[in-house]
Amino acid sequence: MAVSMAFMSEELDRMKREGLYGNIRTLESPQGATVKIDGKDYLNLCSNNYLGFANDPRVCKRAKDMIDKYGIGPGAVRTIAGTMDIHLELERKLAKFKGAEAAITFQSGFCANLAVIPTLTGDGDLIFSDSLNHASIIDACRLTKAQVIRYEHSDMKDLRTKLTAHANHKGKKLLITDGVFSMDGDIARLPEIVELAEEFGVIVAVDDAHGEGVLGKGGRGIVDHFGLHGRVDVEIGTMSKAFGVMGGIVSGI
Repeated sequence: MAVSMAFMSEELDRMKREGLYGNIRTLESPQGATVKIDGKDYLNLCSNNYLGFANDPRVCKRAKDMIDKYGIGPGAVRTIAGTMDIHLELERKLAKFKGAEAAITFQSGFCANLAVIPTLTGDGDLIFSDSLNHASIIDACRLTKAQVIRYEHSDMKDLRTKLTAHANHKGKKLLITDGVFSMDGDIARLPEIVELAEEFGVIVAVDDAHGEGVLGKGGRGIVDHFGLHGRVDVEIGTMSKAFGVMGGIVSGI
Protein backbone atom coordinates (compact mmCIF):
# COMPACT_ATOMS: atom_id res chain seq x y z
CA MET A 1 0.00 0.00 0.00
CA ALA A 2 1.21 3.51 -0.81
CA VAL A 3 2.60 5.34 2.21
CA SER A 4 0.06 8.14 1.78
CA MET A 5 -2.83 5.69 2.29
CA ALA A 6 -1.36 3.67 5.16
CA PHE A 7 -3.48 5.62 7.63
CA MET A 8 -6.56 3.87 6.24
CA SER A 9 -5.48 0.45 7.52
CA GLU A 10 -4.53 1.94 10.86
CA GLU A 11 -7.89 3.66 11.16
CA LEU A 12 -9.81 0.50 10.25
CA ASP A 13 -7.83 -1.51 12.82
CA ARG A 14 -8.61 1.11 15.46
CA MET A 15 -12.32 1.00 14.65
CA LYS A 16 -12.35 -2.79 14.95
CA ARG A 17 -10.54 -2.70 18.31
CA GLU A 18 -13.00 -0.13 19.67
CA GLY A 19 -16.08 -1.89 18.35
CA LEU A 20 -16.88 0.91 15.90
CA TYR A 21 -16.42 -1.04 12.68
CA GLY A 22 -19.74 -1.58 10.95
CA ASN A 23 -20.69 -5.05 9.75
CA ILE A 24 -23.27 -4.69 6.99
CA ARG A 25 -25.86 -7.44 6.82
CA THR A 26 -26.75 -8.36 3.25
CA LEU A 27 -30.39 -9.24 2.61
CA GLU A 28 -31.15 -12.20 0.37
CA SER A 29 -34.90 -11.59 0.31
CA PRO A 30 -37.37 -8.74 -0.12
CA GLN A 31 -37.57 -6.17 2.67
CA GLY A 32 -40.24 -7.24 5.14
CA ALA A 33 -41.10 -8.26 8.68
CA THR A 34 -38.78 -11.23 8.22
CA VAL A 35 -35.67 -11.25 6.02
CA LYS A 36 -33.17 -13.86 4.91
CA ILE A 37 -29.49 -13.34 5.78
CA ASP A 38 -26.84 -16.00 5.12
CA GLY A 39 -29.60 -18.46 4.29
CA LYS A 40 -31.42 -18.00 7.60
CA ASP A 41 -34.68 -16.20 8.38
CA TYR A 42 -34.56 -13.35 10.89
CA LEU A 43 -37.17 -11.11 12.48
CA ASN A 44 -36.51 -7.61 11.13
CA LEU A 45 -36.74 -4.88 13.78
CA CYS A 46 -34.52 -2.24 12.15
CA SER A 47 -36.27 -1.43 8.87
CA ASN A 48 -37.87 1.90 7.99
CA ASN A 49 -40.43 0.09 5.84
CA TYR A 50 -43.12 1.10 8.33
CA LEU A 51 -46.20 0.21 6.26
CA GLY A 52 -44.84 -2.76 4.34
CA PHE A 53 -45.07 -1.05 0.94
CA ALA A 54 -41.55 -2.00 -0.20
CA ASN A 55 -42.76 -5.43 -1.26
CA ASP A 56 -46.48 -4.71 -1.69
CA PRO A 57 -47.73 -6.48 -4.88
CA ARG A 58 -49.74 -3.40 -5.93
CA VAL A 59 -46.72 -1.12 -5.69
CA CYS A 60 -44.52 -3.64 -7.50
CA LYS A 61 -47.03 -4.01 -10.34
CA ARG A 62 -47.33 -0.24 -10.77
CA ALA A 63 -43.54 0.08 -10.90
CA LYS A 64 -43.37 -2.64 -13.56
CA ASP A 65 -46.04 -0.87 -15.61
CA MET A 66 -44.08 2.38 -15.49
CA ILE A 67 -40.84 0.63 -16.50
CA ASP A 68 -42.61 -0.86 -19.52
CA LYS A 69 -43.83 2.60 -20.53
CA TYR A 70 -40.87 4.86 -19.61
CA GLY A 71 -37.82 2.59 -19.25
CA ILE A 72 -35.62 2.40 -16.15
CA GLY A 73 -34.22 5.93 -16.06
CA PRO A 74 -34.60 9.44 -17.51
CA GLY A 75 -31.09 9.52 -18.98
CA ALA A 76 -30.46 13.12 -17.95
CA VAL A 77 -30.68 15.46 -15.00
CA ARG A 78 -34.04 17.11 -14.44
CA THR A 79 -32.80 20.55 -15.43
CA ILE A 80 -31.70 19.42 -18.91
CA ALA A 81 -33.85 16.66 -20.39
CA GLY A 82 -34.70 14.35 -17.49
CA THR A 83 -38.07 15.70 -16.34
CA MET A 84 -40.88 13.39 -17.39
CA ASP A 85 -44.60 13.89 -17.05
CA ILE A 86 -44.68 11.25 -14.31
CA HIS A 87 -42.28 13.39 -12.24
CA LEU A 88 -44.74 16.28 -12.43
CA GLU A 89 -47.71 14.00 -11.71
CA LEU A 90 -45.93 12.64 -8.63
CA GLU A 91 -45.12 16.14 -7.40
CA ARG A 92 -48.70 17.34 -7.89
CA LYS A 93 -50.01 14.36 -5.93
CA LEU A 94 -47.43 14.83 -3.17
CA ALA A 95 -48.37 18.50 -2.84
CA LYS A 96 -52.02 17.54 -2.53
CA PHE A 97 -51.15 14.83 -0.02
CA LYS A 98 -49.15 17.30 2.08
CA GLY A 99 -51.75 20.05 1.79
CA ALA A 100 -49.10 22.33 0.29
CA GLU A 101 -48.96 24.71 -2.66
CA ALA A 102 -46.22 22.75 -4.43
CA ALA A 103 -43.73 19.92 -4.02
CA ILE A 104 -40.48 18.83 -5.62
CA THR A 105 -38.71 15.47 -5.46
CA PHE A 106 -35.03 14.59 -5.01
CA GLN A 107 -32.95 11.42 -5.11
CA SER A 108 -33.19 11.00 -1.33
CA GLY A 109 -34.26 12.74 1.85
CA PHE A 110 -30.58 13.42 2.57
CA CYS A 111 -30.25 15.16 -0.81
CA ALA A 112 -33.43 17.12 -0.11
CA ASN A 113 -31.90 18.63 3.03
CA LEU A 114 -28.62 19.33 1.23
CA ALA A 115 -30.54 21.15 -1.51
CA VAL A 116 -33.04 23.12 0.54
CA ILE A 117 -31.18 24.44 3.57
CA PRO A 118 -28.30 26.05 1.59
CA THR A 119 -30.88 27.50 -0.80
CA LEU A 120 -32.72 29.24 2.02
CA THR A 121 -29.66 30.53 3.88
CA GLY A 122 -26.11 31.62 3.23
CA ASP A 123 -23.25 33.74 4.47
CA GLY A 124 -24.49 36.27 7.02
CA ASP A 125 -27.65 34.35 7.89
CA LEU A 126 -28.60 32.40 11.03
CA ILE A 127 -29.84 28.84 11.44
CA PHE A 128 -31.45 27.72 14.71
CA SER A 129 -31.09 23.94 14.89
CA ASP A 130 -32.30 21.42 17.48
CA SER A 131 -29.32 19.74 19.15
CA LEU A 132 -30.60 16.27 18.19
CA ASN A 133 -31.32 17.00 14.54
CA HIS A 134 -30.45 14.34 11.99
CA ALA A 135 -26.99 14.17 10.41
CA SER A 136 -28.33 15.27 7.03
CA ILE A 137 -29.56 18.53 8.59
CA ILE A 138 -26.19 19.07 10.26
CA ASP A 139 -24.31 18.48 6.99
CA ALA A 140 -26.67 20.76 5.08
CA CYS A 141 -26.18 23.54 7.63
CA ARG A 142 -22.40 23.25 7.21
CA LEU A 143 -22.76 23.88 3.48
CA THR A 144 -24.54 27.19 3.96
CA LYS A 145 -21.77 29.30 5.55
CA ALA A 146 -24.52 30.58 7.85
CA GLN A 147 -23.98 30.78 11.61
CA VAL A 148 -25.57 27.71 13.21
CA ILE A 149 -27.06 28.24 16.67
CA ARG A 150 -27.98 25.01 18.42
CA TYR A 151 -30.70 25.02 21.03
CA GLU A 152 -31.18 22.31 23.64
CA HIS A 153 -33.36 19.47 22.43
CA SER A 154 -37.03 20.55 22.38
CA ASP A 155 -36.26 23.17 25.02
CA MET A 156 -38.53 26.08 24.19
CA LYS A 157 -37.11 28.25 26.95
CA ASP A 158 -33.61 27.87 25.52
CA LEU A 159 -34.91 28.47 22.01
CA ARG A 160 -36.63 31.70 23.10
CA THR A 161 -33.46 32.87 24.82
CA LYS A 162 -31.41 32.35 21.67
CA LEU A 163 -34.02 33.89 19.37
CA THR A 164 -34.17 36.91 21.66
CA ALA A 165 -30.38 37.26 21.68
CA HIS A 166 -30.39 37.49 17.87
CA ALA A 167 -33.67 39.34 17.39
CA ASN A 168 -31.96 42.31 15.71
CA HIS A 169 -29.93 40.26 13.25
CA LYS A 170 -30.23 41.74 9.76
CA GLY A 171 -29.84 38.56 7.71
CA LYS A 172 -32.33 35.75 7.14
CA LYS A 173 -33.15 33.44 10.03
CA LEU A 174 -34.15 29.80 9.61
CA LEU A 175 -35.30 27.35 12.27
CA ILE A 176 -34.90 23.70 11.31
CA THR A 177 -36.06 20.69 13.32
CA ASP A 178 -36.83 17.03 12.88
CA GLY A 179 -40.53 16.23 13.10
CA VAL A 180 -40.09 12.85 14.78
CA PHE A 181 -36.55 12.45 16.12
CA SER A 182 -35.13 9.27 14.66
CA MET A 183 -33.12 8.01 17.64
CA ASP A 184 -35.41 8.90 20.56
CA GLY A 185 -38.77 8.74 18.78
CA ASP A 186 -40.10 11.88 20.45
CA ILE A 187 -42.12 14.48 18.54
CA ALA A 188 -41.02 18.07 17.99
CA ARG A 189 -43.04 20.70 19.86
CA LEU A 190 -44.02 22.16 16.53
CA PRO A 191 -46.95 24.38 17.63
CA GLU A 192 -44.70 26.17 20.13
CA ILE A 193 -41.86 26.36 17.60
CA VAL A 194 -44.17 27.94 15.01
CA GLU A 195 -45.46 30.50 17.52
CA LEU A 196 -41.91 31.51 18.45
CA ALA A 197 -40.88 31.68 14.79
CA GLU A 198 -43.83 33.92 13.97
CA GLU A 199 -43.03 36.15 16.92
CA PHE A 200 -39.39 36.59 15.88
CA GLY A 201 -39.84 36.55 12.09
CA VAL A 202 -38.04 33.25 11.48
CA ILE A 203 -38.51 30.82 8.57
CA VAL A 204 -39.61 27.36 9.75
CA ALA A 205 -38.54 24.12 8.09
CA VAL A 206 -39.28 20.65 9.44
CA ASP A 207 -37.74 17.36 8.34
CA ASP A 208 -40.54 14.88 8.85
CA ALA A 209 -38.89 11.80 7.34
CA HIS A 210 -39.91 9.68 10.33
CA GLY A 211 -43.33 11.25 10.84
CA GLU A 212 -44.75 10.49 7.41
CA GLY A 213 -46.96 7.44 7.48
CA VAL A 214 -47.13 7.70 11.28
CA LEU A 215 -48.60 11.10 12.17
CA GLY A 216 -51.46 13.08 10.66
CA LYS A 217 -54.50 12.06 8.66
CA GLY A 218 -53.55 9.20 6.37
CA GLY A 219 -49.91 9.54 7.43
CA ARG A 220 -49.53 13.10 6.10
CA GLY A 221 -47.04 13.97 8.83
CA ILE A 222 -46.49 16.32 11.72
CA VAL A 223 -47.76 19.50 10.04
CA ASP A 224 -51.13 17.85 9.44
CA HIS A 225 -51.02 16.20 12.87
CA PHE A 226 -50.92 19.60 14.58
CA GLY A 227 -53.10 21.40 12.00
CA LEU A 228 -50.33 23.81 11.05
CA HIS A 229 -50.93 24.01 7.30
CA GLY A 230 -49.93 27.43 6.00
CA ARG A 231 -47.77 28.18 9.05
CA VAL A 232 -44.78 25.90 8.34
CA ASP A 233 -42.81 27.32 5.42
CA VAL A 234 -41.01 24.18 4.25
CA GLU A 235 -41.61 20.49 4.93
CA ILE A 236 -38.88 18.02 4.01
CA GLY A 237 -39.42 14.28 3.84
CA THR A 238 -38.55 11.02 2.18
CA MET A 239 -40.18 8.19 0.30
CA SER A 240 -37.64 5.62 1.53
CA LYS A 241 -39.40 4.98 4.83
CA ALA A 242 -43.19 4.76 5.12
CA PHE A 243 -43.67 4.89 1.32
CA GLY A 244 -41.32 1.93 0.85
CA VAL A 245 -39.53 3.22 -2.26
CA MET A 246 -36.85 5.93 -2.59
CA GLY A 247 -36.58 9.67 -3.11
CA GLY A 248 -36.79 12.89 -1.13
CA ILE A 249 -39.70 15.31 -0.91
CA VAL A 250 -39.81 19.04 -0.31
CA SER A 251 -43.18 20.80 -0.07
CA GLY A 252 -44.16 24.26 0.99
CA ILE A 253 -46.62 27.10 1.01
